[in-house]
Amino acid sequence: MRCHGVGQVPVRLGALPDCRDWAWCLAWLYGTEDPMKTTMFKTDSQLRTDVIDEIESDWRFKAAELGVEVDQGIVTLNGTVSSYPKLMAAADIAAEVAGTKGVANELTVRTPGMTGPNDTELASAVRSALKWDIDVPDEKIEVIVRSGVVTLKGSVSYWYEKRSAGDRVVSIAGVSAINNHITVVPPLIADHDIRSAIEKSLGRRIPLASPHIKVDVKEGAVTLLGNVQFYGDRLQAEKTAWTAEGVRTVVNKLIATW
Repeated sequence: MRCHGVGQVPVRLGALPDCRDWAWCLAWLYGTEDPMKTTMFKTDSQLRTDVIDEIESDWRFKAAELGVEVDQGIVTLNGTVSSYPKLMAAADIAAEVAGTKGVANELTVRTPGMTGPNDTELASAVRSALKWDIDVPDEKIEVIVRSGVVTLKGSVSYWYEKRSAGDRVVSIAGVSAINNHITVVPPLIADHDIRSAIEKSLGRRIPLASPHIKVDVKEGAVTLLGNVQFYGDRLQAEKTAWTAEGVRTVVNKLIATW
């Protein structure tokens, strides 16, 4: 290792390895062979500040609109928002902040000064939205609405169909919460083929984290095991597993270490 450049930062000299990922190249250059082995820490107070700053930087939210609490890396969001999409967006933003190990979303939806649709009108709107989405087999889905809470039941062949149904309902005015109880009954595919497809996709989507993820598959039920550096990698790994054909369920036991 030799010092080179401004401030005498230690830089390894010699031919660069064949890197296709800039993080790996920088890690090699500065002497850290595996970036995943670099341990970084953030206090709960720092994480709370970062989450608040990130939420307030989003145009959809006002300053001090949400309450944020952090305990050992677990972020809890509380308060009220004006729509269900904002409720989901707040949780997504918190999950993407480095240092977040989990998100407890205790936000509620309340639209001040407005009278929303009644349950019958809302159920009709949901049914119409599902019917016009080409990714949703609406004839297989049952819709139940009680006090603005939409529950979806039934079975579909693919995860994207379940997700599309939920995503379509999110944007409907008057929805205060969604319970997506649609089950996925996929076509039969050999477990080793499912595992291979997931592992390859993980390598393409999160190349730094994928070597640290173990994928177990039994009769279409996928379990993800291991440690990843960021909570965002944990979420991406679960999403990746669901996109593989033949997956029936996904159990995410990954632990975010930073």
